[in-house]
Parts: sequence; structure tokens; C-alpha cells
Amino acid sequence: MNLFSDIRALVIDSLTAMTTEGALPEGLNFANVAVEPPRDAAHGDMATNAAMVLAKPAKMKPRDIADALAAKLAEDTRISSAEVAGPGFLNLRLAPVVWQGVLGAVLGAGTDYGRANLGQGKKVNVEYVSANPTGPLHVGHTRGAVFGDALASLLGYAGYDVTREYYINDGGGQVDVLARSVYLRYQEAHGQEVAFADGTYPGDYLVPVGQALKDKVGDAYVDQPEDVWLADVREFSTDAMMALIREDLAMLGIKMDVFYSEKSLYGTGKIEAALAELESKGLIYQGVLEPPKGKKPDDWEPREQTLFKSTDHGDDVDRAVKKSDGAWTYFAPDIAYHYDKISRGFDELIDVLGADHGGYVKRMKAAVSALSDGKVPLDIKLCQLVKLFKDGQEFKMSKRAGTFVTLRDVVDAVGPDVTRFMLLTRKNDQGFDFDLDKALEQSKDNPIFYVQYANARICSTLRKAEEAGIATSDPVLAAADLAEVSHPAQLAVIKKLAEWPRQIEIAARTNEPHRVAFYLYDLASELHGLYHLGKTEFGLRFVNESSETATHANLALARSVSIVISAGLGILGVKPAQEMR
Repeated sequence: MNLFSDIRALVIDSLTAMTTEGALPEGLNFANVAVEPPRDAAHGDMATNAAMVLAKPAKMKPRDIADALAAKLAEDTRISSAEVAGPGFLNLRLAPVVWQGVLGAVLGAGTDYGRANLGQGKKVNVEYVSANPTGPLHVGHTRGAVFGDALASLLGYAGYDVTREYYINDGGGQVDVLARSVYLRYQEAHGQEVAFADGTYPGDYLVPVGQALKDKVGDAYVDQPEDVWLADVREFSTDAMMALIREDLAMLGIKMDVFYSEKSLYGTGKIEAALAELESKGLIYQGVLEPPKGKKPDDWEPREQTLFKSTDHGDDVDRAVKKSDGAWTYFAPDIAYHYDKISRGFDELIDVLGADHGGYVKRMKAAVSALSDGKVPLDIKLCQLVKLFKDGQEFKMSKRAGTFVTLRDVVDAVGPDVTRFMLLTRKNDQGFDFDLDKALEQSKDNPIFYVQYANARICSTLRKAEEAGIATSDPVLAAADLAEVSHPAQLAVIKKLAEWPRQIEIAARTNEPHRVAFYLYDLASELHGLYHLGKTEFGLRFVNESSETATHANLALARSVSIVISAGLGILGVKPAQEMR
């Protein structure tokens, strides 16, 4: 049930009837007609822009359309009033029975209330985290991991067929640096003194990897030249780091469907095949790029290179894919990787990247557009930096990591549920100051506590009702006389519940899971407000000792809120609290 969609369908049916009756001209397009909450709740329950968007094509005054539409809508029993405001906005008030029906829908569907078929089974690939396999995940990766995982769950809830994917950046020189760093720890495990040069990885997390290498090969690599051990140690080290990364992700409840190796693109013809596809479209040529303004990127050189004509697909400049010495640029394997995604039949692609990839967006979108002939959209979500604070001070670096705060540091400090929810209380493209102390604070100012407390409060109420011999199963509550739920504070909660399916569709269309967190906070606020009002208005108490009918109706409302909170937290990857300690 999506009440906003239902009322929009009523508006469209009314406009169609007006067309048949001659009140509107034939051939009008109703696609931009919307029904949404009014900016001011005092104006009504819903508002439609129908008269405003149809006035110009209909060559009529908005007010004339609005007056006729109001009269038509008033014929439906679901509409208690339709009032024209301003130049032609139409504010609607719904009959109480409509709102009461929302509770029946929630209790009947359970956590499936709000599920949508927006995606219609389309295959979408969500690539996120994709950190270099050179160490444990840091706090920046944590935000991308949480965002990407919540987005994948949101899209699944909205009817998409979602694949969660991690792109292992194991094809570049940074993995050679990892191997050399592990070799130093290997020498250390053999009792030798070592020194970590600039650019190597000195973190303690490599100590057990060096020991594990010793356990495997003994002294076979001691004092041997690099060409003897580099390839083997590189593979051994990468496997060890990916095992560590999988453990990090598991701490947050994240499980990938696919781990795709960049290394698998080299020497297999996949890069050549992707560029051949672009060449067949006339998009590969030999040329010399103009020097960029400001800092020169690593892949620029003032000589003839193989270039991708990315400007044909919206980029600012063309991009090099092969250097003059025949080596691939960093961009070439990325093109091949996305070509592979397209070849696997995905209808949509989403990349979740760090803020430092801003310059990557246009070129990658251009490549996907060219390779798919514009048929496969690519959305790139950039996650801005996170600053951690504890005791009023910026959180110190992890000695274990050597140079950064790890995912494990954060989860150890506040737990996985708090970590996930808090990182979703800001839009991904906004910077975030994460105060670890405030994240554990029990107050309204702490959104995760406020939402969890609402659910725990409801669960406690239901337990006490059961102990008092009151039946609280969902079928029993769904059969309650919901006409008892008519107080403005109760209706405010129901109206917020009715927004849930609409919020899911909006969040899924925009790829913005933070909207779910915002919604849950607002819903919790309405619930807490009703609960406190019940302290002075006896009839609003969830358990009304003087009326079993009112009790069942009030419990139906409370249980409905718990169902939606549980569904929303499930999307965010957070376990709903049954009690607060």
C-alpha cells in the first residue's frame, strides 16, 4: 500500500474523467502531476500540483482547473475536503477511515509494508569499498562501506536485483610495495633488524603476515634478490590482506556477492577487447593532450599517446588509455572492468568512491556511456571525509595501522549498529564529524538512541500488555476497531507511517539511503510525542485499563510504528533494539 500513489491515481482518474466530459482538452500529459505532503501540515494532508502543471498546455487558468478538479475529487469517499489555494494549488484532506486503514496495511504486510516494485527486477551492480589490498580498512572506507551496503539493501527493498561487488585493486604498483613491506616483516621474523623506507607500510598488522610467510616457506627467501620472491610474496600478501578486509567487513555485517580482481584484466585480452569496442565506434585515436591546468596527473605526458575521445560523451577533455611506451594508463583497466560489468548484463551501475575521486567521475561516465551506447546509466556516489572525535579531541591514529584510524577502531569504540546508523545521518557528499562520545549519549540529540528507544519503548509496552493477559499478535491488532484512533496526535503518527512507501521510492530513485535514517528519526519523534501526551491524556495511553477496544487500537498503532522502524533499520543494516540497557 502506497497511499500517496493511491491518491495520485485518483487525481489522474479524475483528470481523465474531466477530459472525457470536455472540461479539459484532449491529449494532455499527466506525467508531471504529483501528490505529496504539503509544505505546511496545517494546509491539509496532501497537495497536488495538477492545475499548475496543466494550465499552460491546456491554455486555461490554473484556478479554473483546480476548482473543477476539487469538485470531482470531493465525489470520492476518501476525500473529506479539497481546497484551492493561491493561484491553483489544491490541498486535500483525507477521511479518518483512510488513515486508520494504514494501520491495517502495516500490520498485514509486516516489514514488507513499504516494499516497492520501482526496480521491476532490473539488475543493478553496486560497487563499494574497493580499497587497495594493502592494509586494514580505515574510517574513510568505513563510510563508503556503510553507505554502499545500505544503498544495496534499499535498492533490493525497492524491487531491484542487486549485486554487491568489491573491486580488488591488485594490479598496480602499490601491491609490490605491500610485498616488499611484508618481506621486511619476514626478515624481522627471522631475527634480522629492518628499516621501513618512505612509501612502505610500517603498520603492526603486517607482523603476523611476515610470521605466516616464514611458517610457510621457512628461510627460502632470506637474503634472496627480489626477483626470486616478489611474485610469490605479492600473491601471499594480497591474499592475507583480503582475508583481513573480509574480517573488517564482517564486523559491520557486510558480505559481498563478488570480489573482482583488477589483476584478472591483465594478460587476458579484456583490456584490449574494451578498447577495441571503443575503437569500433571511432572513439580511439592517436594524439597529444594539452597540458592540464595546475598539478599534472601521472598519466599525462607531452607526446603522442592512444586517446579515448571521451568528450563525445560529456567529458571535459579526452583521456589517455595507453602511454607512448605502450604501457596502459590507470584508466584503461577501469574501462575494461566496467565493460565487463556491462557484458554481465547489468541494467544500471553504481560506484561508491572516496571524495578524492572527483576527477574520475566524468571520464568513467563517458566510458560507460560509449561502451553501452548510452543504455546503461552509471551513478558515481562520492563519500566525503570523516573526522573522528573523542573527549573533545580528534581521535588519534591507530598504532596497529601506523598511519590512520581503522574500521576496527571505530567499531570497537561504539559498536557496529551505532557506526552504521551515525554514518548515514548525513548525505554522502557532505563532510562528517563523528563524535564517538555523543554517538553513545542517551538523548534526543543522538539519533540512533532516539530511534532505538522508540522501538524498545513499544516492545516494552507490548510485553507488559501480554503479561496483563492482553492479546498482542498482529492479526488480533489488525482486527481492532481502529475508529478509536482519531486524536490528532495519533493521526500525526499514522500520517508519518503513510509516508514510508513514498520515502522508499524517493530514496531509491536518488540513491540516497540517508533519507531512511532521517525518516526514522522523524517517526520516532512522533511516537515519543504521543507517548508523553498519554501521561496527561489517559485515552492516548497504549494500554487503557478502562477500555479493551481502545487498548487494542492504541497497541495497533504502536506495533505499526515498531514494524516500520524495524524495516527501516533493516535497510540500514542495524538490529532493532528490543530493550534499552
